[in-house]
Amino acid sequence: MNRIQPVSAWDAVVALPETKRFPKPRTEGITMVIDKGLGLTETRELLEMAADHMDFLKIAFGSSALYPTRLMKEKLALVKSYGVHVYPGGTLFEIAFYQGMLKEFLTRAQELGFTYVEISEGTIDLPRHRRAECIKMARDWGFGVVSEIGKKDKSVKIQPAAAVEQILTDLENGSEKVIIEGRDSGKGVGIYDDQGAVNDSLLDEILAGIKSASKILIEAPQTSQQNHLLLKLGPNVNLGNVQPHDVLTLESTRVGLRGDTLRELLKNAPRSYRS
Repeated sequence: MNRIQPVSAWDAVVALPETKRFPKPRTEGITMVIDKGLGLTETRELLEMAADHMDFLKIAFGSSALYPTRLMKEKLALVKSYGVHVYPGGTLFEIAFYQGMLKEFLTRAQELGFTYVEISEGTIDLPRHRRAECIKMARDWGFGVVSEIGKKDKSVKIQPAAAVEQILTDLENGSEKVIIEGRDSGKGVGIYDDQGAVNDSLLDEILAGIKSASKILIEAPQTSQQNHLLLKLGPNVNLGNVQPHDVLTLESTRVGLRGDTLRELLKNAPRSYRS
């Protein structure tokens, strides 16, 4: 299905203040939206409003196992028709791996219409050689692959040196992006403290090791986290676990249509007002 690119409601009147934002299709500035149970009508309304600002839709956790087959196929076809990639949450992969059903998992994901899979070990422990095998197998089956580092257990903290090594290894094995775990709460996991504040020193250590923020996708479910990361890393930082109702808020912040980023842009911009 080919869609006509919509014309902005303020086209030729208001220009986007941020000119460095990459358009779709893109490999940087990715927005991954978490879907925790949107029905077809809600999904269609979200896509009509915001598909041009979404790159991935993740069917959260293992929740896609609760969808009727017909509804799952119809939903995935709808999402793809709007130019958005879609994948099941990493928890479903972990269950399939733990149960020895990886090939069956990939087969069913193809039949249903998923375009990507996530290789993660947020709950299980995945031996490094098996992690590499899973990434390569999914690629061989025709999927795009994203992998993830970090545990869902708050007591298990990310160690920067190990994180850097795993990120670089995953990329070498065929993962397109490596996700930093943030859950749907953004508290006490990944790069966040128990209140949801970004641990900048941890993030800086990881970035220093991998050399480019474009290699990672940071789960940032809270608006305050998204704002912080955009101001720190620029409009094309890859962000995930964005709530559906926050997609336009995030894109507004990316392109300078909110005060948080507009204020910074205006500091270095020449005055160009006219009445």
